[in-house]
Amino acid sequence: MQKPINIAIDAMGGDNSPYKIIEGINIHSKNSDDVNYKIFGNKNIIDPLIKKIELSKLRYETFHTENSIKDTDSALSAAKKGKNTSMWLSIESVKKNNSDAAVSAGNTGALFVIAKLNLSMIENIDKPALSGLWPNKKGMNIVLDLGANIECSEKNLVDFSLMGAALHKALYESEVPKVAILNIGSEELKGNIIIKNTYQILNNKQNSFYEFHGYIEGNQIMDGNVNVIVTDGFTGNVALKTAEGTANFITSELKKTINSNIIGKISSLINVKNLNKFKNKLDPRLYNGAILLGLDKPVIKSHGSTDAIGFANSLKVCEKIIKGRLIDKIKENIN
Repeated sequence: MQKPINIAIDAMGGDNSPYKIIEGINIHSKNSDDVNYKIFGNKNIIDPLIKKIELSKLRYETFHTENSIKDTDSALSAAKKGKNTSMWLSIESVKKNNSDAAVSAGNTGALFVIAKLNLSMIENIDKPALSGLWPNKKGMNIVLDLGANIECSEKNLVDFSLMGAALHKALYESEVPKVAILNIGSEELKGNIIIKNTYQILNNKQNSFYEFHGYIEGNQIMDGNVNVIVTDGFTGNVALKTAEGTANFITSELKKTINSNIIGKISSLINVKNLNKFKNKLDPRLYNGAILLGLDKPVIKSHGSTDAIGFANSLKVCEKIIKGRLIDKIKENIN
């Protein structure tokens, strides 16, 4: 029998915390019997919230601190706050092997710095990448980097290809990772020198772990012909925010149109099943949970503004990558 997974949770990071954090744990715990939770934050607030949910005392442990990282803190000031914040203590729990993974909905820059201060990099990986899930017509994409590294070398992008493929394999074991580089065109001559050099390296490199499919343009991300999309952090972050904004625009405009007249309301009642499927496809909460790839232990960033459902999904991502042996897969294939 497999031993239970322990997830270290920064309960004080992000909007409406720790309320959404505890409710997110409650949602996740009902679908995952073999996961335990180490919760870091203010026990005076957390413990009364836990008592309101049906969670066995055997499945959680709370660790008290009144110190936390604020969204307004810079990465440097967050690191200077010291080792007694809920974010630091959750990462430290993973460092000491008391937990298998850490998750926080707090300050992204602070999480990046604190994780790097506490954890080692996987050998031969120079930079960690922030990777996330992105729906397509046929399943799910892994997209990286989403903002950890503004500038990347050819080696960084090659490393991202391997790490993204390993993440996809850990989450979707039966599928073949298909890697492409995000570019301004599909022709070999398009793009800057780093992108073109990376293309040549990946195109000439034999790799049984994943298939290389060349370039992909922004309007092809959702097609599903590839499932691992590699880019630098600047481009990746702009693409992510654009996609999120577009999805929110479409769903809000659709809702406005449906509720604008009696015909729209009747039509929505008739097509309620299809409308719900459409809404779920675009719901960012269902894809919440970005992973800092490249560190020798798993660290997951939950969106700061997500709700309990979104946070529960970030816990599900933690569970999947631990069971899927993500770090081992990267180490096995990095050379």
